[in-house]
Amino acid sequence: MDIIAAIATGGNPTAIGIVRVSGEGCFALCDKVFRALNGKAFSAQEPRKMIYGDMLDAEGRVIDRGLAIRFPGPRSYTGEDSAEFHCHGSPVVLRELLSALFAAGARQAKAGEFTRRAFLNGQLDLTQAEAVIDLIDAETASAARNAAAQLDGGLRRMLEPIQDALLEIASRFYAVVDYPDEDIEDIQPEQVTEALDTADRQLTSLLATCQRGKVLKSGVRTAIVGRPNAGKSSLLNALVGYERAIVTDIPGTTRDTVEDTAVVRDVLLRLVDTAGIHDTADTVERLGVERSRRAVEQADLVIVVVDGLTGPTEADREILELASRAPHWILGLSKSDLLPDGFCQILKRPKGLRGPDECLSFSSVAPGGLRLLEDAIAELYPAGSPSQTGSLLTDQRQEEAASRARDAVRRAKAALEGGLTPDAVLTDAEEALEALGELTGRTAREEIISRIFERFCVGK
Repeated sequence: MDIIAAIATGGNPTAIGIVRVSGEGCFALCDKVFRALNGKAFSAQEPRKMIYGDMLDAEGRVIDRGLAIRFPGPRSYTGEDSAEFHCHGSPVVLRELLSALFAAGARQAKAGEFTRRAFLNGQLDLTQAEAVIDLIDAETASAARNAAAQLDGGLRRMLEPIQDALLEIASRFYAVVDYPDEDIEDIQPEQVTEALDTADRQLTSLLATCQRGKVLKSGVRTAIVGRPNAGKSSLLNALVGYERAIVTDIPGTTRDTVEDTAVVRDVLLRLVDTAGIHDTADTVERLGVERSRRAVEQADLVIVVVDGLTGPTEADREILELASRAPHWILGLSKSDLLPDGFCQILKRPKGLRGPDECLSFSSVAPGGLRLLEDAIAELYPAGSPSQTGSLLTDQRQEEAASRARDAVRRAKAALEGGLTPDAVLTDAEEALEALGELTGRTAREEIISRIFERFCVGK
């Protein structure tokens, strides 16, 4: 493979910047751009040990003084000879060093090419490779923990027993057919049934993690809705922790959707503060109301804010009807700090509608005023068992592959129970193996692999 190089840190000035290199012959190439202060050539330095020296440009002039380290393959991230240069994080310095590497014979790495080489060289399976970008993109501590555990092989270890059981079925069938004179014992129907039942249970358990995995990775699309001046923008500001939306006593201040993110009890909320939903003759305001309706239709969670000083009115009816169609919705009475004790009892299940997951009162300004709302959100999106960490399906590709594997296993069970010939059972078992191989990368098609690594940044 070509020798590739890239800046592995961001484009903004930082204290430390890193340039990575990988590929056969990269150590000799690095000799041209690094001069160790101990007098030894870079290619002769002790592996996996930081060496202090000068980074040189294409003309041999000193760019910076810093550290370099070499990782002989296969004990490297990519599985091939690799090196890193750690210098000051000036974008100019990093670009000059990268240019010197290009002049010495390296080429610019493509997005995700270092991790792709790690996958192709057997250092990572596809679930671990996906965990790398999930770890980079993690927006909550729980998402980071799950990605780190998956990078450590958590999902692969859950899949391996399923693959081993299906491989045992396939290999025994083939052995009996291909070597009839070897007196190989036929695999018994009870053994096949047990293996298929186990695979079915484990795949069903794995597929049950999809919703939790998607919430962990992508967050919860959350629409905050209500009539004008009900307290929606105050709630958004309280959740995100700063004044994201303008708050005034004038109804209709928010004329368009305002978006931000907040982490509530380790649940990532992708918040949309909407314009107050009501009838209006104002053209601009009407457009905002229509966007609010669309935001509710697309939301996973809707928080309906009812003004605590007036309580629910007939004007809230359309809002409640919209919210009741969402997968989850919470009915909240705002400004609880201004209400007499017991006043929040007016919050009751709206007649004729699917009731909210929770009715509660809250205050966006009083200390601890959001505790009940936070409790309700945490209950709707529980953290799950610590034992699940690293073994959650976190994207649609993984879910589809696991679902196809389970469908094939169930077809194999039906074929066995229906008394069909062994080759019918074998065909479905092999289909299940193919789907699982696609999940881990053993049999993944090139276009699937390319699509995954396109999400990566250059330098990773």
